[in-house]
Amino acid sequence: MSCHQWVNEAIGKIEADFQRSADTHLIRLEFPRLNGIDLYLKDESTHPTGSLKHRLARSLFLYAICNGWVNEHTTIIESSSGSTAVSEAYFARLLGLPFIAVMPRSTSIRKIRQIEFYGGQCHLVNCSSEIYAESQRLAKELNGHYMDQFTYAERATDWRGNNNIADSIFRQMQAEQYPVPSWIVMSPGTGGTSATIGRYIRYQKLDTKLCVVDPDHSVFMDYYLSGDNSLTIDQGSRIEGIGRPRVEPSFIPGVVDDMRRVPDAAAIATIHWLETILGRKAGPSTGTNLYGALLIATEMQSSNKEGSIVTLLCDPGDRYLDTCYNPDWVVAQVGDIQPWLDKLSQLAG
Repeated sequence: MSCHQWVNEAIGKIEADFQRSADTHLIRLEFPRLNGIDLYLKDESTHPTGSLKHRLARSLFLYAICNGWVNEHTTIIESSSGSTAVSEAYFARLLGLPFIAVMPRSTSIRKIRQIEFYGGQCHLVNCSSEIYAESQRLAKELNGHYMDQFTYAERATDWRGNNNIADSIFRQMQAEQYPVPSWIVMSPGTGGTSATIGRYIRYQKLDTKLCVVDPDHSVFMDYYLSGDNSLTIDQGSRIEGIGRPRVEPSFIPGVVDDMRRVPDAAAIATIHWLETILGRKAGPSTGTNLYGALLIATEMQSSNKEGSIVTLLCDPGDRYLDTCYNPDWVVAQVGDIQPWLDKLSQLAG
């Protein structure tokens, strides 16, 4: 098979997979104490690979193939804390390509099993700061391609439209009471999704503001406040999929209107509280997102403002049964979450 023919077939397979997938749901949450504030969850857990990162993986593969970086013999390598690797393993299997995920040893066992389910291999390192260099080393050793989500996330996605997540949110909001959200709230992993949403808002001349919420042990908010892109920390984030020990190239602070720090204990408490509302579990990054959205909602109400807020349900909670839903892990890692559960009841009822 010629290179050109393989490229055509590969892109055709990815496009066919996209056509088989429906859009993700937009769920309205009912909170009695937040009169005049409508809050929504964009449920990205319903993608075929169960997370927001399915969109990113599709875009990264198309970007790499169209740039001539990937062919029918290429081994794909990615540095990831889990969900991106799960989604990339799915697309690698779709194209018949070997896939290796370089991840910290602390990554959820269930995510590792999902990567292996899709035919990928997991290459574990001791610290999250080691994933970058090890991915580059493997790519060179195997003559493969390092997908590098942290560099290419904001470049690979068409932020002007073309069914990206921002376009999907605003289309789904059209029939709501407040169709143009006052705020969209999300947390940064690569920074690619916040870049897409922030750019889309500006390109479409919308009045919506973007708030990015950062977990503990992450440098994104410090970078946003200081402008110092050389910031690093030694400890990795406890909220898998978001927060980074270094400033990633895909994080674009200029499209962000506000940033907040959400304590990890508040995020974990929020997903336990959310389960009583939704009847199902969500991953911890969803807790970070929703807690930040609730803070903004209460501030809007205190200022007698009405409107809507949209945030993201990034992935399902069944990936975190051994961590965020394990009481022993919660106590050991983030402490007592009961005070945060009490505060959530006061915020939204």
